[in-house]
Amino acid sequence: MLHHPSLTVTLQFSASTVIVGAAALALFWALLQFLIVARIPVESVGTSEETSLVSGAGNESTTERLIEIYTAIYEGAESFLRAEYSVCTLFVVVFSAIIFVLVAWGTGWNFTRGFFTALSFVLGALTSMASGYLGMKVAVYSNVRTTISAQKPGWTACFNTAFRAGAVMGFALCGLGILMLYITMLAFRVHYNAAEDWVYLTECLTGYGLGGSSIAMFGRVGGGIYTKAADVGADLVGKVVHGIPEDDPRNPATIADNVGDNVGDVAGMGSDLFGSFAEATCAALVIGNSIGVSGGWDAMVFPLAVSAVGVVVCILCSFIATHIVPVKSEADVESALKLQLISTTVLMIPAVILAADAFLPSSFDIPATVGAGVVTLTPLDASLCVIMGAVGGLTIGLITEYYTSHSYKPVRELAHSCKTGAATNMIYGIALGYKSVIIPVIVLAGVVYGSFSLCDMYGVSLAAIGFLSNLATGLTIDVYGPVCDNAGGIAEMAELEPYVRDKTDALDAAGNTTAAIGKGFAIGSAALVSLALFGAFVTRIRVASGNTIFLNGVNMLEPLTFAFLIIGGMIPFAFAAMTMKSVGLAAMEMVMEVQRQFDEKPHLLDANPTERPDYDACIAISTKASLREMVPPGAMVILTPLLTGIFFGVNAVSGLLVGSLIASVQLAISMSNSGGAWDNAKKYIEKASPDSELKGKGSDIHKAAVVGDTVGDPFKDTSGPALNIVMKLMAVLSLVFADAFYACNNGGGVLNL
Repeated sequence: MLHHPSLTVTLQFSASTVIVGAAALALFWALLQFLIVARIPVESVGTSEETSLVSGAGNESTTERLIEIYTAIYEGAESFLRAEYSVCTLFVVVFSAIIFVLVAWGTGWNFTRGFFTALSFVLGALTSMASGYLGMKVAVYSNVRTTISAQKPGWTACFNTAFRAGAVMGFALCGLGILMLYITMLAFRVHYNAAEDWVYLTECLTGYGLGGSSIAMFGRVGGGIYTKAADVGADLVGKVVHGIPEDDPRNPATIADNVGDNVGDVAGMGSDLFGSFAEATCAALVIGNSIGVSGGWDAMVFPLAVSAVGVVVCILCSFIATHIVPVKSEADVESALKLQLISTTVLMIPAVILAADAFLPSSFDIPATVGAGVVTLTPLDASLCVIMGAVGGLTIGLITEYYTSHSYKPVRELAHSCKTGAATNMIYGIALGYKSVIIPVIVLAGVVYGSFSLCDMYGVSLAAIGFLSNLATGLTIDVYGPVCDNAGGIAEMAELEPYVRDKTDALDAAGNTTAAIGKGFAIGSAALVSLALFGAFVTRIRVASGNTIFLNGVNMLEPLTFAFLIIGGMIPFAFAAMTMKSVGLAAMEMVMEVQRQFDEKPHLLDANPTERPDYDACIAISTKASLREMVPPGAMVILTPLLTGIFFGVNAVSGLLVGSLIASVQLAISMSNSGGAWDNAKKYIEKASPDSELKGKGSDIHKAAVVGDTVGDPFKDTSGPALNIVMKLMAVLSLVFADAFYACNNGGGVLNL
């Protein structure tokens, strides 16, 4: 019945309608949220008509100060992203030429496939840049409005402003990603019209994932170095040496610190998760392209349909936070954000089952990844794989929360370890990170085993899609954190009443925890995406070699494969070392600049200085350092699999990818959670009163916590999150160049060892 011509046309129409319709709905919803935020005027307000909120000043002068700070943050973020994206554009031009030549050569000088792959790479890179830039613009536009909303009585207004700002980024990125990918597929389909040729269509599409991930690498590393150089520099000289509060307007690095939140935590993270979405979809399409022959176009694009359904689910669940159960007190903030993740995951379960039933045939076959047989699947099998991914992602997220929120025992233990100094804080924090790896890895292993048993490697790619099925909500919550952080910084710099800062700090503390949950999602999805891409790589090599290579899977006991397995395991550590040292170098430059300004103008430290620090000098240091330091780690990740495949062959690449995947997952989880725990342990101590056991702000215990937080900054915001991209980028790059690797001595490489 599925093959009846008239029914097939209807199904094709409905699949395209769902995908394009959901993408258009996401973009419309993002615009609507933006317009609601834009209605808030940039004017300082009082709690009542009689009371001004500004110490010793009228609302008018404070409004001018708010606009001045907002403009400085906006201009700093804009100038950095322009500089970063000009470097990225040069890379895209050069690397697209390399892709065109190597893919065309690897496919027997098939220039069409070379051109289409290079074109999809350019489109993926441009979409990734657009996503990051859009996120930065919206975050900067919204942070000052969140500060103003925090001046109003109650919690609903300020929470909703920050939440809606995150929603603009979340839904715009999802809508743009789905729409661009699907339009690219439809354009390629004009050339590859027959279902038997869709295998080439999906192979050309892998460039889209590579483009997204390449920009994400530079965005995450460049933005991460920028934000943490400013943050560490501001903390060391300001809080530790001179004892002035975080985001104090007297600190020359404070504007650079707030700029960094936007270029690293928003633009970089947006590009990262866009890359995950693009690669997960590409991997599922490459592995499952044969479904198109028996089930038609609808069945093949099922992975995109899942993402489309996810957008609708996320829109429906967003009403819970803003309308159904609005935030009315500080205690509601964290539960409101957590409820978003839980509700979207629960609602995805029936939605995915319905989508699978609508778009997949009653049974369909895919070639087995190992062996010459085929695997027969049903819609229920496919939907169970997606559900396993979604539930696995939520589980990892909640475990991450347990280890990074100060509501639970691990972070409170960490806070108490500061009573004996910074050294014990460091020991406890590193141990906490290592311990937090155990359950997420077991969950990941269970998801991999379950999904592979049900649907072979296609199941693993669907589980990765499941992890990202509520991506719009995940991004909303991720962007919410930096917006609240910036709002608090603006409140401090504009010298608003302390309770405004207290309110934004409470919003930010919840954002910190949910950001850690988001990082858990991102790392888990990256692991599954990498494994799915590795499966797609093995499939491509089997097709290219006519089943002479990898017919019975990858033999890890091959000497070359095992040797590169060990080398692959080293790559994440080398990458982490390079990025950590880069933050250290840039932070040292920042510390010297801040101290120079304090030495030359000691009156800057007065309670009410008459002169402003030179904020631009610190912004320039962060910009130059990040652009200089982001190239070597990025080059290492891109060139390692490329040179390995060309010189040592496909067995070596297999070992490299597996080793990199295994080491990256463990290191990324431990670094992200150690950093998040140190940050929240410091916040827990800051909430304590001076006569309590932890002594509160300004005490020696607090200073020990600040040292931990400072060390944790590059852990959780530079090296840890960027390791997601290491494993994904190496895998997708190997997939794109698989035919070229096989063309070198039939997969033996130039050296043919």
